[in-house]
Amino acid sequence: MNDRDDYKKDIIDDDLYEEFDDEELYDLVQEEKRKAWERDRLEREEQRRARRPFPKWIFWVIAIMMITNIVAVLPNTFSIPALDFLKTSAALSTNEQVQGYKKSVVVVEAGQSKGTGFAIKDDGTIVTNHHVIEGAKRISVAFPDKGLFQADVVAEYPEVDLAVLDAEGDGFPHLELAAQTNFEEEEHVYFIGNPLKFTGIANQGNILGYKNLDDWDQPVLMLDAPIYRGNSGSPVINDSGKVIAVVFATLYEDVEGRVGLAVPIDYYYQQQSN
Repeated sequence: MNDRDDYKKDIIDDDLYEEFDDEELYDLVQEEKRKAWERDRLEREEQRRARRPFPKWIFWVIAIMMITNIVAVLPNTFSIPALDFLKTSAALSTNEQVQGYKKSVVVVEAGQSKGTGFAIKDDGTIVTNHHVIEGAKRISVAFPDKGLFQADVVAEYPEVDLAVLDAEGDGFPHLELAAQTNFEEEEHVYFIGNPLKFTGIANQGNILGYKNLDDWDQPVLMLDAPIYRGNSGSPVINDSGKVIAVVFATLYEDVEGRVGLAVPIDYYYQQQSN
């Protein structure tokens, strides 16, 4: 296994690709119902043979067993942290500044891939991760208030996992990029994205510092923040309302545990100047 294989194995952990499989849960519920009905049928046949009243407590046992089995799989389907981010987003969304940020954050759909992007100009210039749009022939972006637009790839920077899109139209809400990635350790940040099957989820975290990766020439930002599938391309916004980085992956770090990783906005400027 080469260094890049090691990088992919270590960086993209399973939690980043966690998703709610409602079809699987539905099938499980239906199976439990089928089993309960079958048990009920057998008990009724036995009752007729014995010619005595069917005990009501058996129905309660069956119901409890069904509920227990369903509840048992819920932690594997919706983790507690995944539920917590909905509460956090609801609270943050009452903040007028966060409401404004959300208008500039888009859902990026590229083939079977879904991620996040954000407008940086009113002409429809959008930044996202390269891995979100890589190889896609048709790309669309959806603004919360503006609706759905087709988009073209105008620049690709795979070495720093960034890409620039151009949406057809003008007058788009947009976020302001910081002049450079300046921060203090444990500095508070917001990030907005489309994790799991949700859209426009606002969340928050803290910057832990820089992290060196084997497959990168420059260090990336390490975040103490709840990041899930669909957060790829989320803007990391400081308390001044400036974008200082772009979320792209997660990592299990020996000291900090599971953390988010983000591309410093400095690397976007470097690529633009090349």
